[in-house]
Amino acid sequence: MQPFIQRCIGLIAWILAVIPFVALAVVTIHRLPFVLACALHLLLLWFALGARSLQDHLQPIAHALMQGELAQARLLTARIVTRDTSDADETALARAAVESALENGNDAIFATLFWFVLAGGPGALAFRLLNTLDAMWGYRTPRLLYFGWAAARLDDLANWLPARLTAASYALCGNSRSALHCWRTQAPAWDSPNAGPVMASGAGSLGLQLGGAARYHGVDEARPQLGVGSPPVAQDILRALRLLRHSLALWLSAIGAMAIVATIWRAAHA
Repeated sequence: MQPFIQRCIGLIAWILAVIPFVALAVVTIHRLPFVLACALHLLLLWFALGARSLQDHLQPIAHALMQGELAQARLLTARIVTRDTSDADETALARAAVESALENGNDAIFATLFWFVLAGGPGALAFRLLNTLDAMWGYRTPRLLYFGWAAARLDDLANWLPARLTAASYALCGNSRSALHCWRTQAPAWDSPNAGPVMASGAGSLGLQLGGAARYHGVDEARPQLGVGSPPVAQDILRALRLLRHSLALWLSAIGAMAIVATIWRAAHA
């Protein structure tokens, strides 16, 4: 099948998987009374946010590594990453978990909040759907290279500004100088235009060395190095989760401040 046709099929599949659900959410909200509409906005945000799920998946990996249960840690890590963990050692597993925390912190939490602020519950739902489709289809494998093109590019577009705001929040909540330096000098070498800033800033903020060799779909990839300092250990997974919590507090504070300012402005111009 020609690449153009595969891309068209992928785009049509993306539209069918995203647009009907978002359109239904928009129509439903506009037909509901104000209080119920607000409740639906919050319900959609709750559905789209993955903060609790991220912690529930990563904490057990840290605890398994701390207890020396390498086989269990490999099994748990394999559930959240696409790389091969069958023969991974503690450093490789801790690196995979920290990288997942940093990248998915953007996808599952901060980018979702960004689109909720801009477009309410339907915006949060739309982002999570397109981000999930990118995670399913956006791989450069022979089977998905062209079919998943639309999902990957649309996710890149929707994630561009949120990723940079996430990278900035990681820098503010950790070692700011190191985070900004790594973001500026290392992110351009990363394959993903959005994961690069997020992971480089997070690695610098935590003072950890991420990136490096990893195996995906049976192929070894020599990824660029990110961050500074030593490779991560089990305890650093918990440090990464703590960075996410501090960044979330920063985001919620900023959103709350903007809501207060908007309310005062509206009252003054009513």
